[in-house]
Amino acid sequence: MLYSLAGGGTLCGVAALVLLIVSTATDFWMQYRYSGSSANQGLWRFCINHKCHAHTITNSKLKPIVFERKAFWDATRAFMLLAVLSCFAGVVLGLSAFTNGTKNRRVRTGGIALVLSGFLALLALAIYTGVTVTFFGKRFLDWRFSWSYIIGWVAIILAFAAGVFQLCAYQRTTGEPAPSSNPDS
Repeated sequence: MLYSLAGGGTLCGVAALVLLIVSTATDFWMQYRYSGSSANQGLWRFCINHKCHAHTITNSKLKPIVFERKAFWDATRAFMLLAVLSCFAGVVLGLSAFTNGTKNRRVRTGGIALVLSGFLALLALAIYTGVTVTFFGKRFLDWRFSWSYIIGWVAIILAFAAGVFQLCAYQRTTGEPAPSSNPDS
């Protein structure tokens, strides 16, 4: 049972890690219409008519779509990058527990790192959602969240599930008595 729970946690953690990396690296968190053209934005830049610009650009022509608050982007990026690193640590600890004969502390620490990863990504997406809805809800009529953003939410669910599996595996090993080594025959 221990290997099933810890293995399931590690597999969910690997899937969450891949999805967090893809979600953080791509430019398709949101799509909208700007001056009749389709546009999209991610955490690092926004693109209009297949020309991409960093979020820190201050061109008067592009000013309506550039957020006034750089702290919003910095906080979202920081939480997503911390979520990726925490998820990576959880996966490495989960894998090392298998190679070294399932050490209880590694399984528990890996579970905590994976739950922390889900929490950090949840904070990042909550900040992004709140500011985006406030900003785009007032300025544009035709906008929507895109596939990278949705992948981020799936990664959160997988990271939380992976952490719970790892923590349940830890609880199972600490709750069961150790097999006796005295031969009775």
